[in-house]
Amino acid sequence: MNSETKPRGATSVVSTRSVCGAPCWVSLTSRDLPATEDFYEAVLGWTWRTAKLGDHFRIALADGVPVAGIAGVASLWQMAVAWTPYFAVSDADAAASRARERGGTVAVGPLSFPPGRAALLADRHGATFGIWEGELFTNWEAWHRAAPAFVRLHTRDAFDAAIFYGEVLEWASGKPGCCEVRYEANEVVLRSQGDVVARITSGALEAAPDPTIRPHWQIHFSVSDVAACVEAAQHHGGTVLTQSPREAVLRDPDGAQFTITSDREP
Repeated sequence: MNSETKPRGATSVVSTRSVCGAPCWVSLTSRDLPATEDFYEAVLGWTWRTAKLGDHFRIALADGVPVAGIAGVASLWQMAVAWTPYFAVSDADAAASRARERGGTVAVGPLSFPPGRAALLADRHGATFGIWEGELFTNWEAWHRAAPAFVRLHTRDAFDAAIFYGEVLEWASGKPGCCEVRYEANEVVLRSQGDVVARITSGALEAAPDPTIRPHWQIHFSVSDVAACVEAAQHHGGTVLTQSPREAVLRDPDGAQFTITSDREP
């Protein structure tokens, strides 16, 4: 999310004010950084670059474009192993305050990570997400093309969740660059600059023993060959939770869950 990750030749800097409320980054907390690098390189074809935050952090690249962050600090900082989406906000402190006022939790931050500020939050049903204020790491369209296809919130009540996130992230606020929200086929659909970037789905159970059933944000990565990625994941210690010809839900060797999909448009 910072200037250190700009690919060569990138000159366009986009502020979170321009894409307010949209997913702008995804990050994974991991216990074993080398094993995590090996797994995602094999499954998604990523390459790696060291981040300025230190030896425990990496930037994942797809065709030279930064697409995700990996933090090998799950054991060190006693954090859960999980993929987390970050949403662009114009003011991280104000967004964190709005989340608290609406029953959410601020787990970390907001903290300064020049050229911006970040915080890790949970909504009132326990789903974890992050916010980022400041410059985006590179050309917005380049990230949008190489990044996850979209993110999906599995929650107890999609309508209730849409109200929470809408107020915290200023969706449909009328501000320049804010996201549009629509209700389609029992889902909440979020669009940024006309593109579908997130969906909210009802049905998760807050007290379910299986964390894949409890409210959570699921990251969907676009791939060209689902079957090949599934085979690579199994060969490198991953687990297949569900699979269809066009989509599969996987768990990496460390326990983080994600989805691969051949559908660029969710």
